[in-house]
Amino acid sequence: MTLYRIAQRPELESPTAVVAFDGWVDAGSAATTAGSLLGEGGEVVATFDNDLLFDYRSRRPVLEIVDGRPSELTWPEIALRRRRLGRRDLLVLTGHEPDYRWRALAEDVVALAKELGVVEWISLGAIPAAVPHTRAVPVLGTESRTGLLRGDVTPGPVGLLRVPAALVSVLDMAVAATGIPALGYFAQIPHYVTGPYPTAALALLEAVGAHLDGELELAPLRVESRELRARLDAAAAADENTRSYVARLEAMADEERLPAGDDLISDIERFLRERGAPGGEGTLLN
Repeated sequence: MTLYRIAQRPELESPTAVVAFDGWVDAGSAATTAGSLLGEGGEVVATFDNDLLFDYRSRRPVLEIVDGRPSELTWPEIALRRRRLGRRDLLVLTGHEPDYRWRALAEDVVALAKELGVVEWISLGAIPAAVPHTRAVPVLGTESRTGLLRGDVTPGPVGLLRVPAALVSVLDMAVAATGIPALGYFAQIPHYVTGPYPTAALALLEAVGAHLDGELELAPLRVESRELRARLDAAAAADENTRSYVARLEAMADEERLPAGDDLISDIERFLRERGAPGGEGTLLN
């Protein structure tokens, strides 16, 4: 018995799969924001058995109450949507990272990818790093074989990076083991910022668009990014220590140094410790 159900079987021509889940590798909600926008308006191709994948006590459905009357429940889910990008077929797999059955899910996703004729697999993610909000968002890449990444994205980080695995990486490796080319684009977001970071989502979508030679509608996200930049600039200017720290990060960014694995590990460990800390949208951590 599989964990997925085919909703419909559209005519697909050499589709590319793009995958994003929430979780620790979705810092600033950048990957899921990018994935949701990429799949927006797409037809649902497959759904998954949520009751077998989620612990509803730790990932509770959202209840809407209107004028004192419970009106709607929104359950955590994973769905595969089909969208056209120019002449390309895209299959966008997004949703909440499940609590259970990662190995079984990986096997089923591989079977589904084969059934639908997926020819390329692109993972999206975002990780905290010592980068300033005043510079372009750096994007690191992963690839199952040399030459898959495009544009200015290079494989990284330098050296060994050993971190808790995310589902997106489990699926990436399972798919790559079958011979399907698999690569990933991972935005680095300033580790001192809490809340959604649309600037990183924009960078991921630009990387995907460049990779697929397709035009994406990014104007609303660009507006959100500019507004957040103004708020962060104002917050940094109001605190001398923060202003000095951002200046040091700017100097490092201007040297165009790729991060070493040990440096990223420190940033990621700090991010995981602080993940449960309260913070407003686009705020600075002191």
